[in-house]
Amino acid sequence: MPKSRSPSAESVGTTTVAVVERSSAADSKGTINLRIETRTRQLIDDAAAILGKTRTEFMVESARRQAIDVLLGQRLFVLDAHRYDAFMDALDNPPAPGPKLRSLLRRIPAWQK
Repeated sequence: MPKSRSPSAESVGTTTVAVVERSSAADSKGTINLRIETRTRQLIDDAAAILGKTRTEFMVESARRQAIDVLLGQRLFVLDAHRYDAFMDALDNPPAPGPKLRSLLRRIPAWQK
């Protein structure tokens, strides 16, 4: 991700998110500033206190966990043994190309025209 010298901000409704990245490669941490409603902040504070964490620790761990879930949802899927075997068989033995695929592969791409 490219480093920026000035903070960038995005506003949506009542929430403003600003991400500040430091230009030095030696800095391993950045800053995220959030504007949130008082009730939401209190909810986060209450949950963090129950877990014995600071607001920052709670928010970073929660956001990190959610980010991992989103990324895994795009890359990881689980199959039972029968479906796994069928999936592997389909990968190992793809169907022969049909006429539409052959036609598509013979076309000159738009970026080469």
